Amino acid sequence: MEHAGSVAADQLRSLVERIERLEDERTALGADIREVYAEAKGHGYDVRTLRQVVRLRRMDQADRQERDAILQTYLSALGM
Repeated sequence: MEHAGSVAADQLRSLVERIERLEDERTALGADIREVYAEAKGHGYDVRTLRQVVRLRRMDQADRQERDAILQTYLSALGM
């Protein structure tokens, strides 16, 4: 039975180490993304708008169209 505990501990340790490596990679990727946004800002691009463009490009076209339609409805209701 002691062997089963050792196997479970080894498996758990392996999972934790993989998670830690992935967390480190995510941190590094976040830093890389911030650098690209800083570069874009240095070239005169509006970072807030650029982030919105990236977010919209990730969306499905139908979802984006629905979101735009709702936005237009709200703006129209407000007389904008």
